[in-house]
Parts: sequence; C-alpha cells; structure tokens
Amino acid sequence: MAEERHSTFRLLAYAMPSITIAALGLPLAVHLPEFYATTMGLGLIAVGAAFTLARGWDVIVDPLLGYVSDKFETRWGRRRVWVVISAPLIMLASFFVFIPKRGLPALNSAIGALGFAPIEAVTEAYLVGGLLVLYLGFTMLLLAHMSWGAELSDDYNERSRIQGWREGLSVLGVPLVLMLPVVIQSLGGVDAAHNSVEVIGWFIIIVTPLATLLAVTMMGERDAKPQPHLHWREAFTALMTNDGLRRLVIADLFSGISGSALGAMFIFEAKYVWEVGGYTNQLLLLYFFAGVGFVPLVLKLSYRFGKHYTMIGASLFNVCFVPTLFLIPPGNIWVASLILVFLGVNVGTPSVLYRSMMADVGDFDEVKTGQRRTGLFYALLTLTAKVGSAIAIGAVYFILDRIGFQAEGNNTPEALFNLNVIYVAVPFLCNLCVTIIMWGFPIGLKEQQELRRILDERVVEEVEAVEAPVI
Repeated sequence: MAEERHSTFRLLAYAMPSITIAALGLPLAVHLPEFYATTMGLGLIAVGAAFTLARGWDVIVDPLLGYVSDKFETRWGRRRVWVVISAPLIMLASFFVFIPKRGLPALNSAIGALGFAPIEAVTEAYLVGGLLVLYLGFTMLLLAHMSWGAELSDDYNERSRIQGWREGLSVLGVPLVLMLPVVIQSLGGVDAAHNSVEVIGWFIIIVTPLATLLAVTMMGERDAKPQPHLHWREAFTALMTNDGLRRLVIADLFSGISGSALGAMFIFEAKYVWEVGGYTNQLLLLYFFAGVGFVPLVLKLSYRFGKHYTMIGASLFNVCFVPTLFLIPPGNIWVASLILVFLGVNVGTPSVLYRSMMADVGDFDEVKTGQRRTGLFYALLTLTAKVGSAIAIGAVYFILDRIGFQAEGNNTPEALFNLNVIYVAVPFLCNLCVTIIMWGFPIGLKEQQELRRILDERVVEEVEAVEAPVI
C-alpha cells in the first residue's frame, strides 16, 4: 500500500507546538525548582516535595487522557481537539507559576471576590496548585501531539522523520526560550533571576496560541478506524505480554530520571562546582544548539542501523563520555563550553527514537488485539517520563539536603564534591540501564514491515467483505 510522504511545510506546521512543549519542559526541570527553592525562599525539601506531589497527579491523568482520546471521535478528529483545549490551561497556569509576583495578587483578587481571606505569600500550596493545572495542560498537549504524529504515517522510516521534525522543533524551542534569560541577564538588575523566569512565562503565554493555531489548521488527521470492543482482561493481558512496550517504557523511565536529575542540579553545578554561574543559560544554549544540529544524523543512523541499535549507541555514548564533566576546571568557561557542546549532540536522540518506536509497538498491539490504542500507549510513555522526573527532582533535592548542600551557597568542599559525584553518577547509571534494556528490543524494520503487511491485509479483507454482494 503506497505511503504518503508529508511535505516539509506541513511537518513544520505540525511540529510548532513542540516549541511550547520545550518552553515548558526545560524550565520545569531547570529553572523553576531552583527559582522557588532560592528566590522564592521555599527551600530544597519543600520544592522537591511539591514537584513530586504534582507529578503524582499524572499517574491518574495520563492513562485517562490516553483512553479518552482513543475512544472518542469529534468532528475535528481525535487528537487536534485536545491540542486546542490544552492551550488555555497552559496559558493560565503559566501566568501563576512563572509570574508569581503578578499571579498572587490576581489570585487574591479572585478569592477575595468569593469572600475568602487573601494569601499573604507564595507557599508550597500555591506552587502545587499551579503545577497541577500546568501539568494537566502540558500532559494534554504532549500526549495529543505525539499520538497525532504517530498516526500520520504507517511507514517505519517516515515515522522517524515525523518525530524528527517534532523533536527538532522541540530542541530548537529550548534555545529560543533560553535566549530570554540571557538577554535579561545581560541587562542586569537586582531582580534579574525573578525577571528571567517571568519572561519565560510571557513567552509561553504568547507562543502557545500561535503555534496551536498553525498546527491544527495546516495539518489534518487521518481517518480513525472504528475500534472494536476489547474486554479489559484481554487489554491488560496484551499490554503485559508486549515485550517491546515493557522495554520501551522502562527505558524511558531511566532516561527521564537522567535528564531531570541533570536539569534539577544544573544551575547548582554551574554556580558552585564549575564556578561559571554567570554563564548558565549560555551553556544551556550551546548544549541544545548542538542537539538541533545532530537530529538529522540521528535519523540517518536509525535508517541505517535501526532505531533500537541507534538508541543503544546513544546510551553507550553517554556512559562513556558523561564522566568528562569531571574534567571541567573551576572558572574555565571554555572547557565547560567545549564539553557541553560535545555531550549536547546526543540530547535529542531519546525523544526522537522512543516516540517513533512506540508507534511500531502500537502496530504489534493492533495485530494482537485488533485495536489501535495510540493514545493509551503514548500516555504510558509520557507517564514513565514524568514519574522519572518526579523521582529525580524529589530524590535529588532530598539527597542534596541530606549531604548538607546549601542552595543559597556557603557550601563545604565535601558537599560540593558530593554534588559533583551525584551529577555524573545518575546519568552514567541510568544510561547503562537503558543500554541493557534496549538490547534485544523485538521490533526492527523487517518486523515492523511484517506487522504492517498483516494490518494492510486486514483492511483489504474488511473492504472486500463490505463490498461483497449479498446472495
């Protein structure tokens, strides 16, 4: 069956919401935890607990949204409608979470009109409440956008191309949002840290509706095949016996722990260990710009060697070279830049390949069950990444507090040494686990093509059955 190859312009339009995803994802891992722990004065333990608690909400929300988006068809399709609904949620929550000095008075005005007493300061409860709404909108957008992309093609390599565009815009969105704090930092001012986070919030509020409008108007959805009834026991058994699914979600869990742990500690590492705190956002820019340039090569490698072997290579790269972070001398911005550019070439690989591989795993499930459960499968994938993030931020901030690390500074040499060891050990061990898990992944190019052959034959048989004359 001939497979449509989408135009570059349509893929660019489809990928635009990835800028919002990136603008939310990086600050949630890097800027906001440090901002609320230090500038807002909540402390490491309180902030770690707040992010962990808010992420726990996703354990319920992710599978539910995945199930609903799979089962219910609207006049606008199954996926795009959720992208549209997510936009106002993200915009509203970003105002309160990223701009608390304006968000708190606005909240007090609203609750005052209802007769309640005003909130005197930004507290852990304020942060948790804002994060719950923000994560709801973020999950809705991420899940719908990935599922939408997975259903745009049945071809093994075209799926990688679609996810490559999505991840490419996501990685490109990181430098865009990071340039804002760099500009604020160059302007200086006693409230520079506060203003940097606030500007990121305004960026999200402005970009989200524009990106959403472009995507939903320029890229359509493929017609969804009616889904037969599947008893929950059969569905659960199919999930539990899907080796590719198990391997993929566990690998994504470890990748989520690795990335979020690095993000949560990055500002502390740059300030107190590398002693280049004035260049933290510039270093992140270099790191992610390197990732943008490497995405096309990742795609070519996946075409040549297969997705899971390319993922194994990427994980081994991190295992071998993440320890080079130990080589950064204090105060040497040039060595720090060189090493981060070197490590940054690999930053987009997991997202591109995991998302594309999940579409192939969905084919296997459809062969076994007769159902296309793209939303549910991507919900599992986003859930493991978020659980990894919750584990990373909560555990890392707890450990840093236990070793005597002070977020505001004045740390002992022993505390800084331990911070440095933790910063390298977490990604080293997590990527070693990913390498082991991905070895033996059951679906490559040949296997996926065979799955598609079976599914295409079913479609032909269904059409012939409908068109057959009644005798």
